[in-house]
Amino acid sequence: MSSEVTEVLLPGVADAVAGLLDVPAPADGALPLMWHWFFCLDRPRTADLGRDGHPTSGGPVDPPGAGRRRMWAGGEVTSLGPLRVGEVATRRSTAREPQTKQGRSGRLEFVSVDHEVVQGGRVVVRERQDLVYRDAPAVDGSPPEPEPVDPAPLADGDRPLEITPPLLFRFSALTYNGHRIHYDRDHARHAEGYPGLVTHGPLQALAMAEAARAAGVATQPGTTCRYRLVSPLFDHQGLVARADRDGSTVTASVRDLGGRTTARATFDAA
Repeated sequence: MSSEVTEVLLPGVADAVAGLLDVPAPADGALPLMWHWFFCLDRPRTADLGRDGHPTSGGPVDPPGAGRRRMWAGGEVTSLGPLRVGEVATRRSTAREPQTKQGRSGRLEFVSVDHEVVQGGRVVVRERQDLVYRDAPAVDGSPPEPEPVDPAPLADGDRPLEITPPLLFRFSALTYNGHRIHYDRDHARHAEGYPGLVTHGPLQALAMAEAARAAGVATQPGTTCRYRLVSPLFDHQGLVARADRDGSTVTASVRDLGGRTTARATFDAA
């Protein structure tokens, strides 16, 4: 399946993202790496949403079965040139054939989606998103309680981001993501068996990209980010991102306040 969205990249959206992350808005109008996620979005009809708030049809990927849980597993993003606000851009998306595997928790279906963002007649962002669908767990009415987190000391270069329900709700709104696991605590716990609200995978990737940007790499055309989500992260666990530079390569990670790693990434500059 494929889809295409064309729109003017509004500066106000970039200002909203900057306010969400509490970072300066790009002064020259060129969006930092990963900020394309807030533009040229699929905006499905309400009638096309499932009970969990996630689309059941209308985008480049339809869930491979009713009631299957969708998770963002990772991906790769390459900046090929500046993507500028105030100008028209087009995002073209194509889903690859799903791959089915048997995991310890049951049947898993992996789907990769290829995206290209075109502006000024050239491709300026190339991306692959890796998604995984799994069977929803049986919830017996007693969802797990949030476990207390014993905070680990912050090190030089750590970038904490306080995870709150308003932050997750605003990120969902800016990305037009209706999935209830990110803002509806009752649904997340009682329908899906999570101990709390789920921190978005893309938010973790964005936190790593901002840490890499602070290290002076992730704003350069030719930069490729490869990232992977390795463990779920819930709102009560917090978020700490960091990036460490070694020559032209930056390695980045996200951990919870207790020190458990939930995401990893590398940023390579051409």
